[in-house]
Amino acid sequence: MVSKVEDWKKYYATQSIVTDPVEYKNFYDVLPDDIPSLCQVIQGLVLHLHWAEAYGVTLPDERKTEVKIRQADRYLARIMELENSPLTTARPLEKKIVGTCRDFAALLVSCLRHKGIPARMRVGFATYFTPGHYEDHYLCQYWNEQENRWIIVDAQLDDFQRKALNIKFDPCNVPEGLFLPGGKAWQTCRDGKADPELFGIFNIKGMWFIGCDMIYDTLSLNKVESHPWDVWEMMPAYQQTEFPKDYLKEMDNIAALTGGLTPGFAEVRLLYQTEKKLQPPTNWKP
Repeated sequence: MVSKVEDWKKYYATQSIVTDPVEYKNFYDVLPDDIPSLCQVIQGLVLHLHWAEAYGVTLPDERKTEVKIRQADRYLARIMELENSPLTTARPLEKKIVGTCRDFAALLVSCLRHKGIPARMRVGFATYFTPGHYEDHYLCQYWNEQENRWIIVDAQLDDFQRKALNIKFDPCNVPEGLFLPGGKAWQTCRDGKADPELFGIFNIKGMWFIGCDMIYDTLSLNKVESHPWDVWEMMPAYQQTEFPKDYLKEMDNIAALTGGLTPGFAEVRLLYQTEKKLQPPTNWKP
């Protein structure tokens, strides 16, 4: 059971086993406090695997494996291994660590939690990469105390990508509706308001994929920041097209609890703590 005195701000303002920089936490002390500057720092450290060629970089296969690094301390160790300089020093393209949208989001979450700012990763679908398509995407959501609200941030969108994608909004304050959390996407398709074949990445798409993102998002709300290739028991099977009624009922319930941008904290924690199929598999290593 979730403790009645568990404070959601304190919960999201402390590191998870994945976002904890451990012995590298002092590296964060030089970081700026404002969100745009933090995003710029992260963009100076990370090169997106699927954008590398657009930047003119051809990645050798051994560099591509950096996307498998999960924990922040190991990620920071690799960053410093590539170039031993303060995190505020933007690396040349070939010296940046290779990552995905998940890594931009997770690193920002880690930096914000170090500063005592409530932050969490959200998993779902963005509408601003390809017109008419809902792209699998990981973002950071942080609590803005001054405005008394959660704000979505896309730390991946640097000036180059914003120009290439013709982005007109502020990536540090993604407008509502441009990103659908996994649960919201599930509900939208279940209600017949959108075609599930429009949700995914590359040629991987469909209701099963939406279900997987919903589980990843549920885990993130419980500070289990997964990778997009992790497999949990609660997830649909790869390319599954038919679902038992009982399973759909379970998934609909998860969607109802997690689909919003501000899901109920106690309900989300209780869901995770009482549903065994949401627990990490035995072979999962942070």
